[in-house]
Amino acid sequence: MILSILRILLICLTAGIGLALLIRAAVMIYAAPWIESPEATSGARAAIVFGAGLTRDGRPTPVLRDRVETAANLYKAGKIEKLLMSGDNRFEYYNEPAAMRQYALDLGVPDEAIVLDYAGRRTYDTCYRAARIFHLKEAVLVTQQFHLPRALLICKQIGLQATGVTAGRRRFFPLTRLSWQIREIPATLNALLDVLITHPVPVMGEPEPIFPDTAITSKSQGTQP
Repeated sequence: MILSILRILLICLTAGIGLALLIRAAVMIYAAPWIESPEATSGARAAIVFGAGLTRDGRPTPVLRDRVETAANLYKAGKIEKLLMSGDNRFEYYNEPAAMRQYALDLGVPDEAIVLDYAGRRTYDTCYRAARIFHLKEAVLVTQQFHLPRALLICKQIGLQATGVTAGRRRFFPLTRLSWQIREIPATLNALLDVLITHPVPVMGEPEPIFPDTAITSKSQGTQP
């Protein structure tokens, strides 16, 4: 009896893992047509740079530096007008957007080209706020290859026309890259739940249109993605 139950549980677990992997693969296929290299992209007026953690001394992690460097190069190449730096700032001594801004300044990006989003606590929040708070209608998403499918899925489902540019300036250990891919499996499932079923509303605030000529009224933007 116990062995039968364990066998059923094992079958269910295996089926669940298989389904999760299939969903992840489907999202990757869905996003593939919109992923470009920094050299090939035609750009957009704005780029969204997603937070990726800080070191103990408050500086961007190598993953985050990779993203900021890629976005800075897009700006210098004339493919982007504004960089929306979105990250977590829930705690007094943890300020991702400020660290991203400082690093971009160090790379030669002018301050007037940088916009900060202090409530980008997760990918969904960043995409939602980019559309609803900063009134972006289209953007280039700057992040690593493993993250782009989920980010593109969310932004497009929210109504933001997006393309993705791969931040791949650094090489990371194979085990590190594998851990990212594994993490994306449940993260992708959660993203689908957000955009298709629950439609959570993140921390909001007053509208801050990056480009006043594209500002939208609160009535036209609605309350649901």
